[in-house]
Amino acid sequence: MSLRQMEYLVAVVEEESFTRAAEGLNVTQSALSHQIKALEREVGGALLERRTRGIGLTPMGRAFLPHAELAVRSAQQARRAAKAAAGAAGGELHIASLHALAVGVLPPVFARWRTAFPAVRLHLHEYSTTEELRDHMERGVADIAVGPRPDGWPGPVVSLGDEEITLITSAGDPLAGRTDPVPLSELADRDWVRCALEPVIHGQRWLDWVCAQGGFTPRTAVWTEHSSTAVRMAVAGVGLVTAPVHMARGVPGAVVVPVDRPWRREQTAFSRVELTGAAAGFVDLCRELAFPGGARA
Repeated sequence: MSLRQMEYLVAVVEEESFTRAAEGLNVTQSALSHQIKALEREVGGALLERRTRGIGLTPMGRAFLPHAELAVRSAQQARRAAKAAAGAAGGELHIASLHALAVGVLPPVFARWRTAFPAVRLHLHEYSTTEELRDHMERGVADIAVGPRPDGWPGPVVSLGDEEITLITSAGDPLAGRTDPVPLSELADRDWVRCALEPVIHGQRWLDWVCAQGGFTPRTAVWTEHSSTAVRMAVAGVGLVTAPVHMARGVPGAVVVPVDRPWRREQTAFSRVELTGAAAGFVDLCRELAFPGGARA
């Protein structure tokens, strides 16, 4: 089987149509169908089936597709990496990250990159959860991921530094004028704005776990889907919120309150292959601009 055949299969699945896939690949529909049939003969069975609405995968096709996607994307990455390493025009670097990091700490990195490596274009893929981030990296969607340390990741993982998690409230909150760190026990009677994307630690949502250390269960005022929304709810006076400190930057009226035990979470860059050339340069910029406190020892 050839890489081209796998590329054709992935295109048909993505488009759910032989016609649209052929147009996107700039080949005739008959040539596309011929290559798909040749691939099916080689694997020993049908990979695609025609349905009332478009094209679907057979059970054999569902088993085959992830490997075909990885092969196609790995080839694309190889071409991009070669050009990017040489600083050649047309080179691309695909970055995957969590949405909260993408809007919080990556913009300065991307801005500096445009000055340092103008010929190498960056492409950002954003995900809501660490599970989505890891899944798409395993499928070869991006060259580098920026996010919390992935457990058992088989490729290189580089520590970028610690992200500070802070307490955020409104300017009218009694805590807004505090300069001394606030003990967690003082927050037992407060309302909280929660985010559905809270990480899970030791089988508990992060805020539940933190508050348990202070001897209480947090009283939830509202649930949100995204941390950026949760911060704005807190600034409006709905309740307290815990979020990365960079989420408060640029939000009018946001007040960061110090806590007696600072909360931190390690952030990393990880990849399926060794970080060299442009990829290594991007990681260096993340260390310098996104997490200037430095990597862990």
